[in-house]
Amino acid sequence: MKFTKMQGIGNDYVYVNAIEEKIEDPSALAVLVSDRHFGIGSDGLILICASDKADFMMDMYNLDGSRGKMCGNGIRCVGKFVYDHGLTDKKIITIETLAGIKTLNLTVKPVDEVDGYAQVSNKGYVVSDVTVNMGSPEFTPDQIPVELSEGYSPAKLSALVDINPVKNPGLDVDQKVVYNMGLSFTRSSIARSDDESVSASNTEFYYGTCLSMGNPHCVVFVDDVDNFDVKGVGQLFEHARYFPEGVNTEFVKIVDRTHVKMRVWERGSGETMACGTGACATVVACILNGKTDETVTVSLLGGDLKIRWDMEENLVFMTGPARTAFEGDY
Repeated sequence: MKFTKMQGIGNDYVYVNAIEEKIEDPSALAVLVSDRHFGIGSDGLILICASDKADFMMDMYNLDGSRGKMCGNGIRCVGKFVYDHGLTDKKIITIETLAGIKTLNLTVKPVDEVDGYAQVSNKGYVVSDVTVNMGSPEFTPDQIPVELSEGYSPAKLSALVDINPVKNPGLDVDQKVVYNMGLSFTRSSIARSDDESVSASNTEFYYGTCLSMGNPHCVVFVDDVDNFDVKGVGQLFEHARYFPEGVNTEFVKIVDRTHVKMRVWERGSGETMACGTGACATVVACILNGKTDETVTVSLLGGDLKIRWDMEENLVFMTGPARTAFEGDY
């Protein structure tokens, strides 16, 4: 099987041209190729398939083998793959996903002006950046999906906090409650002293802005994203009763009206270097909460994305780089 390893600001996938390669069990293959010690190493597997609805179809699988609906960084690399490999010479293309058809605008440059491994099948030009129309944010609870009945209204949460004080100093206490819900978690721990183990638990509360950008997201604003316990809290969110299909959780620090910092815990993959749909969800949540303007630079561990929510058209646009790391046979 021929493959191409690609990344969008560090969010990396193994790409396979499934128009030519026959893949029998993509879920099992995703687990094998994603292993960073015994496989190729990636956040998952993306198959590029034929489509009768769009120019191409993106079929993606997380590193645990679960199927994903959409990946913003992944779809930018799909655009680069099909252009760089000469599967199309169009600079505006459509990609079918499980979250709908997405339109991509490709920025192409001479191969010697773009860093990374270069596939030069398309007349010496390759894609450097891609702008994706990510569609409209979805707030309907059963479409995200999120069980709002499991959450706390501000009034209920305030009453509860009087009994169980909030103990998460990283939380942005000034967050407005707009399209938000209160979430409580009980975290267990084991303390040891004098050769004895004692089980303990504490309750943590968070406000989250829940929406879908093709994947379910919950955006939480924090004061210190660099030192936040992304793994510990992210796992609590991913498997919480509030989210019947799991959730991607974004932890966000506001820098100014046009710039935020974000770390993400993705369902099925853990903390990743970047998440395109998560960056889009973050900016939507920021605007709803009155924290930023409509165009925002989102700084992630792997780099920056520019996100714009056209509120009049209710469309979110994401612009960012796409790069090829290497190609090979598996």
